[in-house]
Amino acid sequence: MQSDRPVAVARTGASGARYGLRLLGSLLLLQQRVDLLISDAARLVLRQECGLDVQGDGAAVVQALAEPLGRELGRGVEVAGLRHFAQSDWMAPLASGASGSRAMVVCPCSMGTLAAIAHGLSDTLIERAADVMIKERRPLLLVPREAPLSAIHLENMLGLTRLGVTILPAAPGFYHRPVTVEALLDFMVARILDQLGIAHRLLPSWPPASNAS
Repeated sequence: MQSDRPVAVARTGASGARYGLRLLGSLLLLQQRVDLLISDAARLVLRQECGLDVQGDGAAVVQALAEPLGRELGRGVEVAGLRHFAQSDWMAPLASGASGSRAMVVCPCSMGTLAAIAHGLSDTLIERAADVMIKERRPLLLVPREAPLSAIHLENMLGLTRLGVTILPAAPGFYHRPVTVEALLDFMVARILDQLGIAHRLLPSWPPASNAS
């Protein structure tokens, strides 16, 4: 992937706000430049699930997230590489294939956002940025957190998969024997980073040492 371009991270209104926080903090710790998008529904979920009241746009959002990201990861997080763009900022680089991100992750991804992306809608910057990823054939990862899944959800996911989009449900494994919520979060973040081709040390290699021959 083109390392000179940032990774776009979008947050939408699905449950699982901490997945998105942990992903964002981990990318920054790994010295990745990140362009952040937050839907109005995602702000509500952040308040409900994490007690975070994220207001405003641009630098105000970056500063509001600096301390929570540090608490989530248990260490300081440098936010110099983080930019936030409003949902109506059509002049943002993410809206253009010529200057867009090298990859995009929607985490968590609501079924409404997934459907909009599947049908080529571009009513918000999140949807337009995802459309750019598809048309430019760049990595696009959607991390849905929904159950049960309807036929509509599954058909939308199948259509996106056929377009080259990666559907990575928020379904952590247990082979690493997690004993904390943080370990479950790290499992999903590790899978996302693997798909992005970004090296990390969040999980031990497979197979586990106890089962290796």
